[in-house]
Amino acid sequence: MPQPRLYTVTELAHELGMTARAVRFYEDKGLISPRRAGTTRVYSGRDRARMILILRGKRLGFTLSTIKEYLDLYDADITQHAQLRLLLGAVGRRRDQLVAQRQAIDDALSELADISTQAEAALSSPAARGRRAAGG
Repeated sequence: MPQPRLYTVTELAHELGMTARAVRFYEDKGLISPRRAGTTRVYSGRDRARMILILRGKRLGFTLSTIKEYLDLYDADITQHAQLRLLLGAVGRRRDQLVAQRQAIDDALSELADISTQAEAALSSPAARGRRAAGG
């Protein structure tokens, strides 16, 4: 039976496109738990899979505490129902946040377009041209 793949902190970081310091940060937060081979930390395939989920969660804007709660449920509930319910709730809340942010961005872009149009119109009006010619 082949031995499962183990990674050093440097190997894991390189494979996931991050720094060793970032890997250690997630370890300090209790999101991954490497074993020791002497004085060297070694990360399992499970740690690698957890890191992939952590990075995905961060990319999607989830907090570390939400990600940790989700990952911890994986071990606690073999049916994964609690984990999936937590995930659905978190996804719904995050989607609502992003929709609200998109609306705020759309509103700001519309307002900026209006300001730009008004400023361009003011610059091209005869009164503005006269003030520029008079030096004022």
